[in-house]
Amino acid sequence: MQFMTLPNKLSFGRSILLITTFLTLGLAFASSQAGTIVRFSTTMGDFSVELLDDTAPLTVANFLNYVNRNDYNGTYLHRVVDDFVVQGGGFRFEPYVGPIDVPADPPVPNEFNVSNTRGTIAMAKIDGDPDSATSQWFINLTDNTSLDADNGGFTVFGNVLGEGMVILDAIDDLPVVNLGSKASSAPFASESYDSDPGNFVYVNVEVVSRFSSAPSVFEASSGLLLTTVNIDDGDQLISMNFNAVSGTEDFVIQANLESVIWRRDTVDGMASYSSADEKLRIPSLEVNSNGTVVLVENLVFALSNRSPLQFTLESYDQ
Repeated sequence: MQFMTLPNKLSFGRSILLITTFLTLGLAFASSQAGTIVRFSTTMGDFSVELLDDTAPLTVANFLNYVNRNDYNGTYLHRVVDDFVVQGGGFRFEPYVGPIDVPADPPVPNEFNVSNTRGTIAMAKIDGDPDSATSQWFINLTDNTSLDADNGGFTVFGNVLGEGMVILDAIDDLPVVNLGSKASSAPFASESYDSDPGNFVYVNVEVVSRFSSAPSVFEASSGLLLTTVNIDDGDQLISMNFNAVSGTEDFVIQANLESVIWRRDTVDGMASYSSADEKLRIPSLEVNSNGTVVLVENLVFALSNRSPLQFTLESYDQ
């Protein structure tokens, strides 16, 4: 298979400049969301949430502190109650050690203003202490209005966008296992639970500039690339993200290994990696740059460094 090679080596800035001129590959439009958008990548699929920056500013700032430190990356959903809530943000699993707590910031004051209806995200807290929320969040699977009057009201700070509840309903349909307080009703995505917490539903959370259901997205402002990868024709399916490496002559992306989580199912348009030729191929990449959205197609990255794990852009279709 032949790929078009770039005529010149491209710096990071020049790469982005070229990419954002390829308006013929897609439609350009300005983002219309009012609040911060975060994208949740999970074992079962991706969904996005628009945060209520103005309605619950302290809670949103608290949540984004964890997101921006990558504290939620690689965590698992430890509590799913059928037709009630999906809860996470508390723990990650370390082999041969067990569940590890997400380091907690000081509790955030309660800011209840919005009802706990289906598709809202709210902060979990300690019974009897309205101002005890730290890292754990939950998403309402139904209209849980009883939570509005409980413990000072549970602070809603965002809404699931688009068809995101399809993913959360699929998570709700999974079987669960009780392994104690740090996995009280943890869903698992394998056919049966075989004492392997690697079968839990894992999560990454990242800030993005706009809502999108595209399987591969590049944020030009931050250099973040989010994608889902089919390794060696189905040998492994993973979600992960990369960061563009600045100060290099070529356009290089570096894998964030803490973001590698397993995916249960393939998705149309997902990236692929072949260990035979050590190439990462992204059939379609949505590039978000200064309110403009562009699609770049058939990108090929070659493995260029193993430690840290880096890939260099080799070709793409104009």
